[in-house]
Amino acid sequence: MTEIKLVNVFTHMGAGGNPCPIVARASALPTDDMQGIARHFGHESGFVLAAAGPDADYIFRFWVPRHEMEMCGHATIGALWALATAGHLRTEQVRIDTRSGPVTGFVDMARPDDPYVEITQPVGKVVDLSREEEGMVLAALHISRADLLDLPIQNAVTSRVKTLIPMKTIDLLNNLTSNMLTTEQCCENIGSTGLYPYAINHQGGRRFEARQFPKSSGYPEDAATGIAAAALAFGLLKNGLVKADSERITVLQGRAMNSLSEIGIRLGFAGDRPVGCLLGGSVKLDRSHQW
Repeated sequence: MTEIKLVNVFTHMGAGGNPCPIVARASALPTDDMQGIARHFGHESGFVLAAAGPDADYIFRFWVPRHEMEMCGHATIGALWALATAGHLRTEQVRIDTRSGPVTGFVDMARPDDPYVEITQPVGKVVDLSREEEGMVLAALHISRADLLDLPIQNAVTSRVKTLIPMKTIDLLNNLTSNMLTTEQCCENIGSTGLYPYAINHQGGRRFEARQFPKSSGYPEDAATGIAAAALAFGLLKNGLVKADSERITVLQGRAMNSLSEIGIRLGFAGDRPVGCLLGGSVKLDRSHQW
């Protein structure tokens, strides 16, 4: 019988977070069964496989109900947390192969029963949308340019392309509505895997709020999206909303879903040149749903 642990990743003050089923011993699990688990739970799911060579410690695979994904931030963090709390990690630095490329995980074992996990993401690329593409995004979210800050709508990517939409206020952000079919068509047209509207919570404190409407995951909204938050951090840097340093950026997500979550990002620099980031968060085991 396959052991599945359901964890909540990117929790805020011990609550919220994005639910994620984790299978820590998935080397013999057929891909149809992996997708079946994602469909059963209705969440992004993470699977840990034995490494294929000496350059990695593990292979991680990720599924949503409709398809396999190249990379999933919160499933990677959740899987590392599950491995650490089960005593399976030999070191606090872990090399992971994913379909989007290598990822390094850092597991702080100061509290072995509740380690804090961060993972690497490559330097982000941020591109302003054209006026026509901006119009598609505004129409998909039933908003106008007057609802936005005087900043561009942008496609940003570390592992997957997300569309950054700078809402003028947190109230406007949390009053947004979306339609899965409309979102999917919009994302298809603009080359994105999800719409990621955001607003400033406290600029001096480097706190922001966001929501994620995914392109084709099989559900309308995510409570916490690490890969999108990492992409957002580079958008904030490009737009001058954060200084060029490695102080923590906090992205709160999921408020509109009554599942407030907290994602931490630390940008990395070589001199004044950004070279990547660390994406991290807290994890809690959902003890009411284990298989």
